[in-house]
Amino acid sequence: MPLQQTVSALFSRFSQLKVLVVGDVMIDAYLWGKSTRLSPEAPVPIVNRTKTEQRLGGAANVALNVQSLGATPLLCSVVGDDQEGGDLIRLLHEQGQTEEGIVLSPDRPTTVKQRIISGGQQLLRIDSEVETDLNEWEREALVDRFKQLLEQAHVVIFEDYDKGVLSAEVIAELLTLSRQAGVPTVIDPKKKNFLSYKGSTLFKPNLKELKEGLKVDFAENNLEAFEAAVNQLQEKLALENVLVTLSERGVFCQSAQKTKTYLDAHIRTISDVSGAGDTVVSIAALSLAVGLPLPALAELANLGGGLVCEHVGVVPIDRERLKQEAQQSKVLQRELAAFEVKAEL
Repeated sequence: MPLQQTVSALFSRFSQLKVLVVGDVMIDAYLWGKSTRLSPEAPVPIVNRTKTEQRLGGAANVALNVQSLGATPLLCSVVGDDQEGGDLIRLLHEQGQTEEGIVLSPDRPTTVKQRIISGGQQLLRIDSEVETDLNEWEREALVDRFKQLLEQAHVVIFEDYDKGVLSAEVIAELLTLSRQAGVPTVIDPKKKNFLSYKGSTLFKPNLKELKEGLKVDFAENNLEAFEAAVNQLQEKLALENVLVTLSERGVFCQSAQKTKTYLDAHIRTISDVSGAGDTVVSIAALSLAVGLPLPALAELANLGGGLVCEHVGVVPIDRERLKQEAQQSKVLQRELAAFEVKAEL
């Protein structure tokens, strides 16, 4: 089958998937303005506000990316029973998403990251958040919502931002439930719980997270040390597959059979890297759910991560642009030559 038809069939399959996204959700708030002078009170710019905006962030941005790719997201998290939590529910409804998996807690605030932007540049970010683990009631409520949504899911994404929703205890319980249900798991880790995701299907750190999580250091061009770190990670956590994003140097993936693949980044005009990891993990999860070969999965995720970096702020992937680039990819032409997209799961 020609690549164009294969890619079209692949994207059609994405539309049949339901993806359970569990982890830390937040609101990405933006204040846009103009800055032409410094304050007389301190050496800081004065920004004259022109508009403000709220967007879904964290695991909720992953859900947006899943939705943009045509699949159905099932978002599961704990937020504050506060004004910002209400704003987050409203934003979900505006996107046509369900709040079925959202637990409202009076004991913790909703995470908000506010960015001050002028002239296309981010001048300042203000974070309102806590990073404490869930209390017993919150944990039980989260697990209960997860169980209900897992019955519908084709793949689970663990979106960890170290804000307390995913503790080592919660991770172990949710991974066990996913394994028992036969649902593959995709991990977007952070430092605190990096080594808690034993036995997951696909583990996706970036290079910085890999070094911090394993407490190792090496030069970026030291491929021998890098591959040794990946092997250590894969063996330590009994991982089936590993996908490491390498920023401007592209991506690396390694299968359970230790087959290694390096893929170069595509030339882009980079405006903002915020949210690129969310896009990568979303594409990787959908690709995994339909059985895409690992190098093809990595290339499609590589394309998508680069595309969202062309925009200022956190934005979901443009499905049609990704589809067009995928249809022109020489890597996908090679990797999908013998791959047949199944009409149904």
